Amino acid sequence: MTGVRIFAVGGLISYRALFNWMTPAIYLPSLVFAPIFQILLMSYIGRSAGLASDEFFVVGNAIQYAAVPCLFAMTQLVGGEKYQQTLGAILISPAPRLPLFFGRAVPVVVNGAFVAAVALLAGSLILGVRIPASAIPALALVVLVAAFSCTGLGLITAALALRIRENAILTNVLFGFLLIFTGANIPLDELPDWMHAVSQVIPFTNSIEAARELVDGESLGSVLDLVGTELVIGVAYLLAGYGLLRFFEGQGRRHATLDRA
Repeated sequence: MTGVRIFAVGGLISYRALFNWMTPAIYLPSLVFAPIFQILLMSYIGRSAGLASDEFFVVGNAIQYAAVPCLFAMTQLVGGEKYQQTLGAILISPAPRLPLFFGRAVPVVVNGAFVAAVALLAGSLILGVRIPASAIPALALVVLVAAFSCTGLGLITAALALRIRENAILTNVLFGFLLIFTGANIPLDELPDWMHAVSQVIPFTNSIEAARELVDGESLGSVLDLVGTELVIGVAYLLAGYGLLRFFEGQGRRHATLDRA
């Protein structure tokens, strides 16, 4: 029961501490309006280039923008504690680490899925992309799995925040990396072979492909392999991030560098 309480209550409190300052005047432009503008920008560039349809860019960019809340929030859950010099107080507690860190990830997943879903809805309405009503439940699942997968990558950046100072730069670089490598704006078959290979082992690639097939009228059963692959990628990144956190925590204890900026 202690682990469950740490997972649920600790995760909720840490999320509120992270976003409590974010009033609607800040939240809406950064996490609601910004993805819509990204969708419009890429869609009109795509129209000019004759690369793909509006649907291609709406689906790709809506899901890819979940990287902002997933990467930045997870990184700040550690980097922010380090900056405020409260990380040491957390890590010296006897709380089990698994629920401590994974509980903080759950609200991030929900927030990332919300951002992607709103962007997908708004982009579709503005650009006239038709989404079959029958595809909406399956799309909701795909969006949730995509946010989960990227949150796993965010846990890795959170671990790296124990060792680097400018973690915001790292997350911005990763956001741009995901913008190019996931097929959000460039068809995967247009990418060089090495980039295509990398795209298969990073978040969003399989979710974006699955979402596009669902919007085109395919059933959930036909994309379960893509959703399953995305889920496995997310679990792998979560475990890797957790392992890095424990490793860097041990190093920080040994060298007294946990709160070093």
